[in-house]
Amino acid sequence: MKKLFFLLFITSLSFAQNANRKFESFKKTNNGLEISTSDGVYLIKSYSDKIVETSFIPKGETFNPNSQAVVLVPKTGISKIIETPSFIHLYTKGILVSVQKSPFQIYYGKGNQMFLSEKNGYTKKENAETLDFNLDNSEMLYGGGARALGMNRRGNRLQLYNRAHYGYETNADLMNFCIPMVLSSKMYAVHFDNSAIGYLDLDSKKDNTLTYETISGRKTYQVIVGDSWTDLISNYTELTGKQPLPARWTLGNFSSRFGYHSQEEVEKTIKKFEEDKIPVDAIILDLYWFGKTIQGTMGNLDWDKDKFPNPEKMIADLNAKNIKTVLITEPFVLTTSNKWKEAVDKKVLATDKAGNPFKYDFYFGNTGIIDIFKPEGKDWFWNIYKNLIHQGVGGLWGDLGEPEAFPSEAITAGGKADEVHNVYGHNWAKLIADGYKKDFPNVRPFILMRAGYSGSQRFGMTPWSGDVSRSWGGLQSQTEIALQMGMQGMAYMHSDLGGFAGDYFDNELYIRWLQYGVFNPIFRPHASEEVAAEPVYKDIVTKAKAKKQIELRYQLMPYNYTLAFENNQKGTPLMRPLFFEEPDNKNISAVCETYFWGNNFLVTPITKPGISSVSVYFPKNNNWFDFYSDQKQLAGTNENIAVSEDHIPVFVRGGSFIPMIKTIQNTSKYSLANFDLHYYFDEKTTKSSGNLYNDNGSTPNAFEKGEFEILNFNANSNNGVLIIKLNSEIGKNFQSLDKNVNLILHNINAKSVTINGKNTAFKTNSNTIEIPVSWENGTAKEIKIQL
Repeated sequence: MKKLFFLLFITSLSFAQNANRKFESFKKTNNGLEISTSDGVYLIKSYSDKIVETSFIPKGETFNPNSQAVVLVPKTGISKIIETPSFIHLYTKGILVSVQKSPFQIYYGKGNQMFLSEKNGYTKKENAETLDFNLDNSEMLYGGGARALGMNRRGNRLQLYNRAHYGYETNADLMNFCIPMVLSSKMYAVHFDNSAIGYLDLDSKKDNTLTYETISGRKTYQVIVGDSWTDLISNYTELTGKQPLPARWTLGNFSSRFGYHSQEEVEKTIKKFEEDKIPVDAIILDLYWFGKTIQGTMGNLDWDKDKFPNPEKMIADLNAKNIKTVLITEPFVLTTSNKWKEAVDKKVLATDKAGNPFKYDFYFGNTGIIDIFKPEGKDWFWNIYKNLIHQGVGGLWGDLGEPEAFPSEAITAGGKADEVHNVYGHNWAKLIADGYKKDFPNVRPFILMRAGYSGSQRFGMTPWSGDVSRSWGGLQSQTEIALQMGMQGMAYMHSDLGGFAGDYFDNELYIRWLQYGVFNPIFRPHASEEVAAEPVYKDIVTKAKAKKQIELRYQLMPYNYTLAFENNQKGTPLMRPLFFEEPDNKNISAVCETYFWGNNFLVTPITKPGISSVSVYFPKNNNWFDFYSDQKQLAGTNENIAVSEDHIPVFVRGGSFIPMIKTIQNTSKYSLANFDLHYYFDEKTTKSSGNLYNDNGSTPNAFEKGEFEILNFNANSNNGVLIIKLNSEIGKNFQSLDKNVNLILHNINAKSVTINGKNTAFKTNSNTIEIPVSWENGTAKEIKIQL
């Protein structure tokens, strides 16, 4: 500790915090420190070994303990406090907070290095309040929500005001999800725990300063550290909540467009999927389900019976085919809508200063907005949803929830518009998630949302990247948005596959976007009406290409569902930047053109037309194998890869196990009674492991209830012998079945094979062998391959 204190003292000579702030006294609290200064009080609290929270309460103000983001209960007994003549130190096993008495200064460190310090700390200006910090001049900065700015966002001043950017392409500095968090390449994060609007300045003045600015609210932030990127994100999602495991059907293909005008059109579209034998799990109805026109009908929140004469029968028929119906809803009730009078009478709308419904104009008409912070508003909205779910609706879409238009003068039960603007979508998702838990506790909700906040993932929110341009520029920004949001807990960020906005018609772009979508959290083609998004409405050649991609999506369902389970348990993103694996490699710290899909796939989307090759970096820990040809690429190399029309470049990590199934029409046919288990032999990787998570795909908290099985795979190669072991962990309430596994070993030739000591026949095809394995429930298998 002496060395640490010395380093901190020396470093402090470089900075000077607010000269008017004087240390007065301190006292220990249950989880930390209370420090009195000349202008207020600091509360420093340990949440875990790797999370600490700091709040400043200026004199004359009262501490607001309510957080919209945090759900973690602080652990007790994890921190120690030491006082020296110059410092007060609070430390856990993973993080240290040092408070210098004079001049007053707060530092954060881990190990024997400081990584962050308050600069001026809290400062009140005429129209804003700020918290600022000293940065190292070399660190990369990520975060701030969903934006298209480049992976390293240092140098930007980011507005924190959720707002849609219609038709964006390669640059969008303000979008639907503004998350007040910064992640550093030095493996720490700072989350500003205040939901009011403001700014996040990532050293825009190039003076090594991080500044958070807001109009009002809590002066609270959490500092989170990690031993790796996955550990850091796990700690953050422990603080703000893990994403519930989604229903398996949500990983399938959606039929979606803006929009289906009638019951007849819905039924005709699904019939075409069936006739073309293109897998599909759900159909999404945009705003025409409640009105014939775009303007003037929002807020009806009920079926237009002229165009949808028998919605209950339509939904029942779709459910009989195991196809879910998802409906769009918005939080606006127009004065011309059928429900305006009811909403006014029941006092469910945001108000003006006099307590009357706050009315204003926007694109869709003259409107009020539902006050979801008010119990009456919340209950009224949920009862509408409950009625729709009773009709058989399988998923809910919340659109325009930034909110799209929300004047500052509006007042809600949660505060003024600008105080709750950024958490409107967050609380809207909470309303739905809570309603499901109360009234439909045996259902995993699907909640598609265009706006949210820190921790929205814990409500099962499925975010998407808004109304992206249907253009190559629109496609180019999507990996950055998805990777950044995954790092901020929102692992299901995805895009309207094919692009949404505009009438640009390009089948090459459409197919490239779908090829990328195979390796996305959600596979949902969607577009405005000018160009059909559904593959069934494409020409014969384009339809056939799209069908192959959708079939591959379903073949990968065992792998993808296991990724979803890993995210649920650990918060690990499904899509991961290259620097997750090589955090010290500065050459890849801003790369988003190539990414990991889970741990085992390396994916490079094709985002420009007509190109014949693309440069790909292959991470250094393993060799890599072309998913389509098995061609080997050496670890730690950059290679120019020839581009195929039929697929994007996808490579499998050496030593990986990839479980796959044959194509199914939808996930109701999902089964592991027969599946393929691919293993990619790599002489560089002598030991490796993998697993496959399985449950019924629908029960909430199935893992916690013991209604699951995990199939474990291990490989060990030595002296010309490869041994693969299969074993399983079966939950106490799960009925596991016997399985026929087709074990496919890539990049090897075999002389002989035994299973549990008995000689076994196998097939050889070039550098691939196939071994049939009958895997009886509850048994272990050892497959020994003589190379």
